[in-house]
Amino acid sequence: MLVKGTYFQNDKDRPLVYGDVEINNVKRQRLRGEELKDGVLCEPVMIGFCGTDNELMHMGSEGRLSAKFPEGTNRLINGHEGIVWVPSENRFAIVLIRGGDSYDPTRYTEDETYFEYGCDKADGLFADKQYFNPDMLLKIPDGYVKDGKLDLEFAKKMVFPDPFACMLFQLERMEDLGSAHNFRVAMKKYKCDEETARAKAKEEVFDRTVIFGLGTTGMFIGDLICRNHKNAKVLFVARSSEDSPKVSFALKRANSWAQNGEGGSAGYLQNTYDSEEELAKAIIDKMGGRATLFIGVSGSNVEHRIAFEQKVLGCNGVYNSFSLGPKITFDTMPFGFENHLIMGSINFRQDHMEKAIELLAESNYNEIVELIDRDEFAADPIGAYKNKIYSKSAPMKTAVIWNPKYIQL
Repeated sequence: MLVKGTYFQNDKDRPLVYGDVEINNVKRQRLRGEELKDGVLCEPVMIGFCGTDNELMHMGSEGRLSAKFPEGTNRLINGHEGIVWVPSENRFAIVLIRGGDSYDPTRYTEDETYFEYGCDKADGLFADKQYFNPDMLLKIPDGYVKDGKLDLEFAKKMVFPDPFACMLFQLERMEDLGSAHNFRVAMKKYKCDEETARAKAKEEVFDRTVIFGLGTTGMFIGDLICRNHKNAKVLFVARSSEDSPKVSFALKRANSWAQNGEGGSAGYLQNTYDSEEELAKAIIDKMGGRATLFIGVSGSNVEHRIAFEQKVLGCNGVYNSFSLGPKITFDTMPFGFENHLIMGSINFRQDHMEKAIELLAESNYNEIVELIDRDEFAADPIGAYKNKIYSKSAPMKTAVIWNPKYIQL
């Protein structure tokens, strides 16, 4: 079936193209042990742009995308954040992006395989129609559809379940690893049993949390830490001015949970320093000590130098590498004696996705989403990425109404 859409290809000058593209109904399985199922034909309604899309475009310009293409093709229809209409079921749905021949496609092992709609080996949402595994079409909460149309402000929130679910996974991982890493210290410190010590260590890993970078992922994880750990102290570090809409929104959101005494608190430090030494000192001074947890989400190599070379990460601290691209180096002598733990995982499970949909529906994250007109994007998708969606003046999040007939404008 030929449809209009955008797709990535290996081409120096045209790595992203809008035009006619053929879609195929490929049998896929959600998890290992489940049957292969034909896809259900859906109509994408609202789609968000992700930094992964931008990276894939660069990979295409360098001829490095072949491993990402669906079998038998030489292109990948992009798009993995959004909401679709399912005509055969007369409902809207959020697409669960990752599946495959694995027990848990977010934690697959050497003898398992996975696919990701719009990212890896399976076509995504940026097309007028697309096939998706019926078991991977997640329900939306009640109350957001009227006369067959989707509430616009709710639809804006639904470009975030994928990254928000990823941050729920990060939170779970940091809790698990923080508890396992430091519970023996807590047993000695508090003279308590192991169960109590593990619970205390799980909380204390967030005592002084640095979030280095303030994109949507940094914003989401700060929000979730403060929401779930009332004694947490979070410090966002980025280059934006303190009175910028992005910083103001992040701080207001993260600090909202402390208003009733049930959540942690967040602060901000603008990086205007001439040297990494000065920046590191300012972070430690602002937090009142070295970090118990350092989360790198800036995509820059500065992250690991601030944490390790400049000693912002304290003894027994956890380093969460969430950026794609930077290399991490450390001096093995202080690394070993200061008992640092480095973790990195960029995944989520279906239960995280379902929880993300529930939490986002009740949130105000629609306020940070701006729309680009479909015709403007289709006329020059590469230019739209470079000059608007990922320019220096870009909004926190950009989305497109792909099919306006399903949106209540």
